[in-house]
Amino acid sequence: MKHLSRTLLAAALMAGASASHALTFNFTFVSGTSAQAQQAFIDAGARWSSLFADPVTVNLTVGQQSLGSGILASAGSNFVSVPYSSFRSSLTADATSGNDTIATANLPAGSAFNVLINRTSDNPNGSGSATPYLDTAGANNQTIRITNANAKAIGVAPTNTAVGACTSACDGSIVFGTAFTWDYNPNDGIAAGAFDFVGIATHEIGHALGFISGVDVLDINSPPVNGPFTANQFTFVNSLDLFRYSTQSNGLRAIDFTADTRAKYFSIDGGTTNLGPTFSTGSNFGDGRQASHWKDSLGIGIMDPTFAPGELGVISSNDILAFDVIGYTLVPEPGTYALFGLGLATLMWRKRRAQAA
Repeated sequence: MKHLSRTLLAAALMAGASASHALTFNFTFVSGTSAQAQQAFIDAGARWSSLFADPVTVNLTVGQQSLGSGILASAGSNFVSVPYSSFRSSLTADATSGNDTIATANLPAGSAFNVLINRTSDNPNGSGSATPYLDTAGANNQTIRITNANAKAIGVAPTNTAVGACTSACDGSIVFGTAFTWDYNPNDGIAAGAFDFVGIATHEIGHALGFISGVDVLDINSPPVNGPFTANQFTFVNSLDLFRYSTQSNGLRAIDFTADTRAKYFSIDGGTTNLGPTFSTGSNFGDGRQASHWKDSLGIGIMDPTFAPGELGVISSNDILAFDVIGYTLVPEPGTYALFGLGLATLMWRKRRAQAA
């Protein structure tokens, strides 16, 4: 498969950030990707580049292919696993905002963190039981698994392998299906019956940047779907999972890593303050949406799990805060939040929606 490489120099699209201090995307395009789609990916990358000043390059293979009926896009990321204590040190050293300071100060000290988990073979309530229990020791309490891009942002060495459509080492792969009507220009709104290509590309790049939950691994590896497996085999807690809480887990001073329908909320102070945004809870045992998203149909942000035809996808302040606390450095522009906040008000929630991966 032939690929065409093209680099987006983010600083050229930003005000107030130099070329050496800007998040940059190197896009390698799958053969057959239209010029419109290529530009749309570049535009989507520019949205993230305008927000974050991390002096790193994220290498993504992107494009269009036939993916089958009903599949909007297929995406995959490379990951690196690091000891929790090392991750916490790197995240603390990388802190630049007031919210970073709050978030890192409230992470558990030491080499482990408490986890509320369920559906494991060693669940004290019975093998594979859906009843949550507190887990305080073992590999899953001591390991953080983050995307390559997130690792780069906090100064951790990435994994140097291929994934998905990549033919060489990359950080992630995003391929859009060709069976849909796409609108490639969000500046004049999204046409009725068409999907916002730039908005969905922004969403998929957001996953590569680190908006991921290891709860999805538990959700697809629990009986009767698969498993059960021991708790210590689920070494998939992501950086964002460290800010995933429930009323029950907060009472135990633990993150909530369960696959069930109980509400999971976003908190950066150890669960004490519910910031409002809630997370999806799992395709199989939760609300029917992958846990690597905000809760559906609430207009929380670009990382919501579904898009409707005619819907304009816009990055929200909730999205920005999430990426801030997992290690991205905000561009110091006071108008940023106001700009994207105005766009959020234009979201339209339709009856017929399609899922974003």
